[in-house]
Amino acid sequence: MNERGADRYSAWGLTWLAYASYYFGRKGFSVVKSTLRHALGLSERALGVVDTLYLAAYAIGLFFSGYLGDRVGARRLIGYGLGVSAACCAAFGSTSGAVAFGALFFVNGLAQSTGWPGTTRAMAEWTSPRNRGTVMAFWCTCYQVGSIVASDFAAYLLRHHGWRWAFFGPSLWMLGVAALILVFLKSRRIARDPTLGDRSPESDQLEARRAQRAALRSPVLWAFGVSYFFIKYVRYALLFWLPYYLAGTLGYAVDRAAYVSNAFEAGGIAGVILLGVLSDRMRRVSRASLSIVSLLALTLALLACARFREHGPLFTITALALVGAALFGPDALLSGAAAQDVGGAAAAATATGLVNGVGSLGGILEGLTLPALSTRFGWPVMFPLLAGLALCSALALIPAARRPDTPASAAIAS
Repeated sequence: MNERGADRYSAWGLTWLAYASYYFGRKGFSVVKSTLRHALGLSERALGVVDTLYLAAYAIGLFFSGYLGDRVGARRLIGYGLGVSAACCAAFGSTSGAVAFGALFFVNGLAQSTGWPGTTRAMAEWTSPRNRGTVMAFWCTCYQVGSIVASDFAAYLLRHHGWRWAFFGPSLWMLGVAALILVFLKSRRIARDPTLGDRSPESDQLEARRAQRAALRSPVLWAFGVSYFFIKYVRYALLFWLPYYLAGTLGYAVDRAAYVSNAFEAGGIAGVILLGVLSDRMRRVSRASLSIVSLLALTLALLACARFREHGPLFTITALALVGAALFGPDALLSGAAAQDVGGAAAAATATGLVNGVGSLGGILEGLTLPALSTRFGWPVMFPLLAGLALCSALALIPAARRPDTPASAAIAS
């Protein structure tokens, strides 16, 4: 293997590990929610406010992190972002007040927002449009695997060492990974969008600005963002409240609820790989069209989840796995390969940051509305609501379904 090949695989592996590790800084809170409510007397509304503050900061941060990632590069954005998130988690485990929790998770949200734009920027440098769907499909397993391992790790620490170590332990891990990124992650500056033609090194900055402006004006990218708005509502509702739902509504033990909820992310691994590979092999079908099919399947799977009470654990695990497969496939494709296609290598972080930022507004809305709706109508209302939002996500992609998967800057230039 030549040096460039080694650098490519090193970048893929390091960024995979980095984004998986970001979940160590965000999953602990969902695992310990039931414990915090009983140990510290926090209400569902207070817990929801902490989620909302985190998601608000995350959404705001994504827009700036996307722009910053195309300026300072992936290595520094990821390394410093992970380090700040680790510090916030350590501080979270050292406090006991709702106000402090909210303030720390707001800062944590800003730090966490560096993850997706930074890692996808690095991946855009080391992939091409022809292999991007397949490579990103396998790479995007980082956030299912990271979520599962982070949940299990936090659940183990909660059970054996108390809720504070569900934050202390992950913070140590993130610091170690941040150090690896800062030392070993390399940039490939020659990986420019080929449709822009040959450029001298002095024109790199001008090229990046042009590509960023084109991406921000792209109607396809905004269609992805609107669809991702609904996807993020569904995804974060399940990530943040599924263990709580299983424990409080179905009567699972707290640690068992965390383990069972992992079926959601486990199913997502298969869905991400399948849809990503198909998007490369079925080149006549746009990535948006494939996402629409998956989102319609998600709608049906979520309706099936409304019948949890009538069936046993096996049905629950199977249904959650199907939901994960149908959700995470378009989630990864739209925010990863499809957005990178529109941004091109020069504006990949801007494009992925925009899609993820608009999508994260849905996460904010989830934190504000889902606890209130559950208080008024009961937690069983969650799955029919999410099914309706999944359908809205599919409909939002219709304007982009027949558009080619090409960089926005190339479309404007032509």
